[in-house]
Formats: sequence, C-alpha cells, structure tokens
Amino acid sequence: STMARHQCSYHLLPTVACLIGVFVTALADIHVPHEPLPYATTALEPHINHPTLEVHHGKHYKKYVDTANSILGGDGSVEIGTEQKSLEDIIRESARQQQKSSSSTALFNNAAQAWNHAFYFKCMRPPGSSDAVTATTVGAAIKRSFGTYQTFRDSFVKAANTAFGSGWAWLVYDTATDALLVTKTIGADNPLTTAGHVPLLTIDVWEHAYYLDYQNMRATYVDAFVDKLINWEFVEQNFVTAVGGEGGGGSKKLADEEL
Repeated sequence: STMARHQCSYHLLPTVACLIGVFVTALADIHVPHEPLPYATTALEPHINHPTLEVHHGKHYKKYVDTANSILGGDGSVEIGTEQKSLEDIIRESARQQQKSSSSTALFNNAAQAWNHAFYFKCMRPPGSSDAVTATTVGAAIKRSFGTYQTFRDSFVKAANTAFGSGWAWLVYDTATDALLVTKTIGADNPLTTAGHVPLLTIDVWEHAYYLDYQNMRATYVDAFVDKLINWEFVEQNFVTAVGGEGGGGSKKLADEEL
C-alpha cells in the first residue's frame, strides 16, 4: 500500500520490512522487549561463563529483538486484523502465514527467537542441585508422566542432543492429555504454535549458547544445564499457571499427585 511504502522509505527500514505489506500496515501498541538477565553474567559459572552470556544475551538475543521490532514497523508495533496482539499472538499468526509470505517467515523467526531467548534465560539460576525439583508440584507431575525423574532426564537430554543443527528441547504441559511431554524444535520453532502445548522449560542448543565454553561438546553442556542450572521455581510457576487454566485450561490432577 502507499502508506506501507511511505513508512518503509521514511524510516529507512530493511528491505524485508517493506515486503511485509498488509500484514504490518495497521499498527498498534506492541513492542518486543530486550529483557535483562535475571542474574549477573558471572552467576552461572563455571558451567556457563561470562563471555558466553555477554555475547548470547547482549548480541544474539538483542539482534532478534531489534530485527523483530524493525519488521514490526520501526517502532515495534503491529496489529493483525482489528485487535491488538501480544508477542505470542504475533508468533502464532506469522507461523500460520509463512507459506503465503517469506516476510512472514522473517517475522516469525525473529519474534519467536526473541521469545525463546527470554524464556530460556529465565529457565536458569545460579548453580545448584537438581534435587530442588522434588519439593515442587511439577516434580510430582514429572513422576506421573514419566515414571521417574531419571526417565524424564534421559528423555530431555536425548531431545537436546538429537536436535539436528540448531534448535531447542522443551518440557511442555499438554492440555489435551493432562500430561507432561518432552519435545524438540528446530530453528526458531517453539511449542506456542502447537495447540494445547504450554512450554514449561527449555534449553537452547544453538551453538552460540555453548560454543565458547564447550566447543562441539553439546552433550557436556546439556548435562550441566540439566543437573546444575535449571530454575525449578520458574518451571513450577509455569506449571501452576498452566494447570490453573491460564496456559490452556488444564485440570489440576497432575498438580495434586504426590511424589
């Protein structure tokens, strides 16, 4: 449209933004934030060191945020249809439109990666013990869904280590079956685009997440993440929200199980 071309010229946006067309012509208030780390860049040492977090959070994650906001209109705003949308809505909508438009793919990749990274950094805390899960309701849900914590651990580690190339492994709550599942996604994909899947935990297995510390030894990084760095309080919050209905209307049966 004339307005879209004028905006692209006026703001000197990247070419890909000019290709978005109708999808981002009508603008509303939504901005993809570059969320601060919830801990110091040295807080995860010796498992993930300062240089890795500095580059991962300050450069890779920020680039996804900046690119997403540029595509969304320069001021980070978008409206799809007539309703204002959240970042999660934008991810789902751009995922649906990928087959129609390469520019929708660009929007999806950057918006989803911005969301994935913000979520991933919250999934970690200063080094501790995986025993913390035993005191949580999500720990009980893990036992009910997988039989034992070790079975869950083996499944999650396998998913992380076998995500080919760059991707993510996830623990999700499936509202349809009232159970926990381990999944993996490639590239920017995440569970938000799968109906009924509520993400509880993720690990980033793109090489930029671990290469400075582990080079090509992804498995060693995955072991350190699972055994020392998972923030089970954050996972618990996500689970309680999910079974309480805000994440998809699930029952509280899993949460009520005893360890």
